Amino acid sequence: MSDTPLSSTTGYRTEIDGLRALAVVAVIVNHIDDRLLPSGYLGVDIFFVISGFVITASLTRRPARSLGDLLLGFYSRRLKRLVPALLVFVVVVGILSCLVIPRPHTALRTGISALFGFSNIYLHGQATDYFGTATKLNPFTHTWSLGVEEQVYLLLPMVAWLTGFARPGAGGHRALFGVMGVASLASLIAFVQLYPTQQAAAYFLMPPRLWEMGAGCLLFCLGGVWPTAARGLGRLPPLAAVLGLGGVMLLPLAWAVPATVAAVVLTTLLIASLRQGTAAYRLFTLPALVWVGLISYSLYLWHWGVLSLSRWTIGLHWWSLPFQIGLMVLLSVASYRWVEKPLRQASWAPRRDRTIAIGVGGLAAGAGLLIGVDNLPPFSLYAGRNPIPAGMGVESLVDPYRVAGATGTWQGSPCVLANDGEAAKTIAIEACTLGDFATARHRVLVVGNSFSASFAGAFDELVATDDYAVTITSAWAASPVGNFAALGGGGPFAATNRAYWNRVVPALVAQLRPGDWVFLVNDMVMFSPPSQGPGSRLILQTLRVGLTDFSASLAQRGVRLAVLNGLPFAREANCHPASAVPQWFSPFGGPCLMPGRAESLRRRQPLDDLLVDLQNQGKLQVVDLFDLFCPDGACTYRARGGEILYRDEHSHPSKEAVQLAAPLIRNVLMSPATAPAAP
Repeated sequence: MSDTPLSSTTGYRTEIDGLRALAVVAVIVNHIDDRLLPSGYLGVDIFFVISGFVITASLTRRPARSLGDLLLGFYSRRLKRLVPALLVFVVVVGILSCLVIPRPHTALRTGISALFGFSNIYLHGQATDYFGTATKLNPFTHTWSLGVEEQVYLLLPMVAWLTGFARPGAGGHRALFGVMGVASLASLIAFVQLYPTQQAAAYFLMPPRLWEMGAGCLLFCLGGVWPTAARGLGRLPPLAAVLGLGGVMLLPLAWAVPATVAAVVLTTLLIASLRQGTAAYRLFTLPALVWVGLISYSLYLWHWGVLSLSRWTIGLHWWSLPFQIGLMVLLSVASYRWVEKPLRQASWAPRRDRTIAIGVGGLAAGAGLLIGVDNLPPFSLYAGRNPIPAGMGVESLVDPYRVAGATGTWQGSPCVLANDGEAAKTIAIEACTLGDFATARHRVLVVGNSFSASFAGAFDELVATDDYAVTITSAWAASPVGNFAALGGGGPFAATNRAYWNRVVPALVAQLRPGDWVFLVNDMVMFSPPSQGPGSRLILQTLRVGLTDFSASLAQRGVRLAVLNGLPFAREANCHPASAVPQWFSPFGGPCLMPGRAESLRRRQPLDDLLVDLQNQGKLQVVDLFDLFCPDGACTYRARGGEILYRDEHSHPSKEAVQLAAPLIRNVLMSPATAPAAP
């Protein structure tokens, strides 16, 4: 096997650093502008395969006398390799984040979790979409990949020991190959199955990613299990794999699953076939590429920090990119030269257990510092103006509300089903009504998810002047009509949703009279995805059936139905409204960028067509506030008069916004009474 790259897998391979350079450059280009290299994020998958191959090779170079000896040696080396640069990066960027991010809590918590190798789990728990706008504003999102690797490190040495692979003279290639082969196949199946329906789990969690590092491990073991196959792979033309990787990275995001599988397969073939005398070998051993590969870990860390903090400040522009790229390289070289390389080569302690203790202690100190910063009084490090007006934040959704000069108070929490623990809760009309329900000329029952609670201040004139009584109810994450499961598929809201639609809403509707209204107020984003397909058409049809049936049941009582149409996609900007306030360090506009008016209306068109069609059939009335929330070409966090339109990063309308919307809502609810469409 002397003519193949796998014949010397226990030694340093310069071309592997060249391949690392390809991976990190692809990732950086994608993160700067994903239109340039739509699938450049697959550079991370290349890293995974390389890591599996190199780590498996390292276990053969240092056979251990015992399992304890193996684990002490392995983890002391890993800590010295990963901790210094990561610790410096997280602490420095964490403190800088506090200067320019109004609410840095999520960023800091991500950084703290990254220090201990579980930022991928934290991000999954936050339901983060890696490809969404939110990730670009968190300076530690990219550390998810380190979490995946470090969690594999908890398993691989143990498996290598139990199979005999890491024991002196025990061989074990075949046993390790079998165990990792089965585990990798199960992991691949999990990735393919999860990605279409639970993308965050498939992307961030270790089990659906194990197969990628497993591919590198299997490749290393192949020579000891099936030498003929190893020699055959070693004679493949590596340039074909290079060109294949380049083509895969140009695929659109919609091809993520096959593109990921192809990238892993091609990387595995490339590592197996890169050999002296080939054009690909000469390419990957170019001194410039090898140098980039050597600093690739520091470069991977710092590039995202620079891009993320740039988005919070000056933004990314054609004229700024040369300086931002230069800063990435400068920080990475400094990190490699003065932190990563010297501390990896230095002796931290005479014993390996003490080396591990020093590394863990450093991580704990860094985490403690960031926890302290996170718990400082608000804005004590923030370099901008304190931009949070009163009545902002998710917690404000249950602030009690009353209309001046009118009876009744909307008491907030008693009117909301907040989780499955409250599924048996009764919502009383007297606690949740503005005006006098018994004597009012007409009544309006507001039904919906958390958005309905945000509209408590939208009915003042109806109550104070027009003699209406408005009862406002909410169930967090409730479906927009009763024939849907809770938003997100259930979770902590499944029982709440069933109770809301099967018990609470019918009981309240039963107390309405002819001429009264039910007003459905919901976040309708689920009906307006970026691209339409069979799935989106199915849920629109389900919505049509649900609205038609609900309207028919109301019509039997002479009760009319109004529905709030979709609003701009502010949630996709993932900005707290504080970030919408102009700051001295963001002279070219803040980071709160949501889809513009034309794109938003294009996405909303199928939902709009459905609602208008039902309105034309006399089944409901549409309340459309889009022009208020997006008056110009660019949908922003501010109205024409400067009012902040949202109260939080989840796109709940602010108190000022619903007051601006009140006349538009009143026009619909004051429209002349007509007989509701018969069922």
